[in-house]
Amino acid sequence: MRFETCRDFSASLQVGDKLEFKIGDTTTGTFAVSDLPSSDAVLLLVVHRHDQLSTAVSFESHVFSDMESSQVAVIDTYRGSAKGKPVITDTPPAAVKGHSPTAARREELRYSSVVAVSPGQYQVELDGPDGSRNASKPLVALPHESYVLLRTGIEAESGQSYPEDLVVFPMSEAKVVHSGAAAAQEASAIALLVAVAALL
Repeated sequence: MRFETCRDFSASLQVGDKLEFKIGDTTTGTFAVSDLPSSDAVLLLVVHRHDQLSTAVSFESHVFSDMESSQVAVIDTYRGSAKGKPVITDTPPAAVKGHSPTAARREELRYSSVVAVSPGQYQVELDGPDGSRNASKPLVALPHESYVLLRTGIEAESGQSYPEDLVVFPMSEAKVVHSGAAAAQEASAIALLVAVAALL
């Protein structure tokens, strides 16, 4: 997997299983499964650089519960001096003739948190301390769907650096929101969502 990519895996995981991550032939980290939910679930596993100097990795994980609303896990994997804060803005309904348009609502999101959002179209942004907008990505939230919002990037002391950025996964289609259809999810022992942030 490449930097800033996410993939879904259908895996039958058991307590005690280990997931080994490598760069080439070199093992950079191992994630051990210490506990599993009693029902079908989606396990989010984020692999990212531990620090700005080495290629050792750290893991962030979350098990999404089964909810009707959309869930968004907000995770910070950035390593560097930038101070971007994630902000979510809803897309207001189009102005009705003879009425003033509805103002968009903005809300700051906390890192290391999971928020429930209503189905709809949103814009997520990284706001700098000076009011600048460092990154912006669309988020289309569908019922029963689980999403991850990653702040990525690294000011590496060794190797390549990457600027502060945002990753949203999965990228749902807006037309599905308008049709009122929900995303179909098949039950499995556990669905594994792996996200790679700043490994190289």
